[in-house]
Amino acid sequence: MRVLVVGGGGREHALCWALKRDTPDADLFAAPGNPGTAQLGTNVDIPASALDDLVQAVRQHHIDVTIVGPEAPLAAGLADRLRAAGQPVFGPSQAAARIESSKAFAKDVMQAARIPTAVSRTFTALDPALVYIKGHAEPLVVKASGLAGGKGAVVCATRDEAARTVHAMLADGAFGDAGREVVVEDFLEGEELSVLALTDGEQLVVLPAAQDHKRLGEGDTGPNTGGMGAYCPVSSATDALLERVQRQVLEPVLQELAARGAPFQGVLYAGIMLAPDGTPYVLEFNCRFGDPETQALVPVLPGLTAHVRAIARGEWRPREMTLPAGRAAVATVLAAPGYPDKPRLGAEVVVPRDLEPGTLVFHAGTARDADGALRVAGGRVLTVTGLADTVAAAREQSIRGCELIAFEGKTYRRDIGWRQLRRTTERAGAARG
Repeated sequence: MRVLVVGGGGREHALCWALKRDTPDADLFAAPGNPGTAQLGTNVDIPASALDDLVQAVRQHHIDVTIVGPEAPLAAGLADRLRAAGQPVFGPSQAAARIESSKAFAKDVMQAARIPTAVSRTFTALDPALVYIKGHAEPLVVKASGLAGGKGAVVCATRDEAARTVHAMLADGAFGDAGREVVVEDFLEGEELSVLALTDGEQLVVLPAAQDHKRLGEGDTGPNTGGMGAYCPVSSATDALLERVQRQVLEPVLQELAARGAPFQGVLYAGIMLAPDGTPYVLEFNCRFGDPETQALVPVLPGLTAHVRAIARGEWRPREMTLPAGRAAVATVLAAPGYPDKPRLGAEVVVPRDLEPGTLVFHAGTARDADGALRVAGGRVLTVTGLADTVAAAREQSIRGCELIAFEGKTYRRDIGWRQLRRTTERAGAARG
């Protein structure tokens, strides 16, 4: 088995690690990869945006299955190119990937499929958007409709802040093409969950839920980021809730996409807001594995990549996937100083060889210099995943790993999984009472 993973972040390193775990004799390739994937296979010096070169590389290296990690090449049609060339690929078509690449399209799909989501309006012109905001309740949310690297959703406490945000997107081009269309929607309160499902377009298997931490600072403060950490399992994501998400969200969206001539094959990610009354509202859909959720999920899901390969090859026979009893994972992101606005690059990164068992380090924004030294090369530098019997123990394991890794100005949160730990404390208190 020769497998190509497209992308070069922490998600792709985690996928390569899982492929090697599940299929030790597989020949792995990553394009462009990173220093972490280089330890598991062969990096191919092709950016994820170079679609023609990627198709040629699949032929040249006799790749059996291609797994596309990032959203941008999927939105650009890489999966279509590979399928047209007769090459098995895991990832949706360009048409189906619009569920992520256009939030306006996703809202239209959700409305047609009667999927619970925040009330919203879409705008391409500034003045109508400002008029709408003037009469909107506070707080409210402004989203760039296109791909913005996980940073295009802005929660605005006031109408004035929302007006400035819309002006920055539509008039000033703050998000480039991604912000030429904006979605203004109601603010939803509750707890966020990341629910991912593997699907061949008809059948689906819902993976255990994870919870992402988007804000830079502890206590969920500071600016939005691409994600500062994630953990699983999440006790609020009961079997009954996941069954409801499958019935009310995932199955309807798959049916609606198929009805529009865009069947979805790959992994469908639903960002859920669990309202206080228990209703799961959809905040967003993604057309690929989440980052950093992948770095928490794949270590505790042995055999996951066999499903991925089978879907790509049209041979999938799904079965229920559950977390092994008593296993938990906490993935903490180590970010560069200045992230997310202006990360400072170039500092040397030192990863000890003797991290304790149960600690995994996934590379993201790293590169080797001419002398072979590891350097900071992106905003999110590494993800340190701790594995243990409980979320609390896994977090301590992850934090200990973060403390031992050194680079100037490293930034990370020590409270990943805080909601889960609070629930555990509350249950323990109730039991004692």
